[in-house]
Amino acid sequence: MTVEVGKVVNDFTLPNQTGEEISLSDYRGKYVILYFYPKDMTPGCTTQACDFRDNHEKFGELDAVILGVSPDPVERHQKFIDKHELPFELLADEEHKLAEVFDVWKLKKNFGKEYYGIERSTFIIDKEGKLLKEYRKVRVKGHVEEALEYLRDEVQG
Repeated sequence: MTVEVGKVVNDFTLPNQTGEEISLSDYRGKYVILYFYPKDMTPGCTTQACDFRDNHEKFGELDAVILGVSPDPVERHQKFIDKHELPFELLADEEHKLAEVFDVWKLKKNFGKEYYGIERSTFIIDKEGKLLKEYRKVRVKGHVEEALEYLRDEVQG
């Protein structure tokens, strides 16, 4: 069962950086920016997280929350948040079950080695839980601004 633009996203629950269980349904009535990234503390993921951090207030003004998801454990998420002062939740998808639902758990190649990991992707979910927009195979540079612009257009009609 994978997600589809225009359809309601099934509720899910994952632990955040403090181990608290967070569900998509906790955010009904708000837009949700759900972004999947490969690994805490790596250069591209740090840049992306800091871009979301730097635009956090602008997303908030549009009634949106940001949720980051990676297979990293809870403790590593907390270190990442502390180091970069991230003002949003990071969810631990250690068994990559949510990543599989969103079809972002992919076979990757790096220096001739094959392995499974997260394909950097962002999903914008509306206030009723319906998937509005998906960005797959995201390039970090300019992405957060693009997602913010899309949401701004959506909110302003």
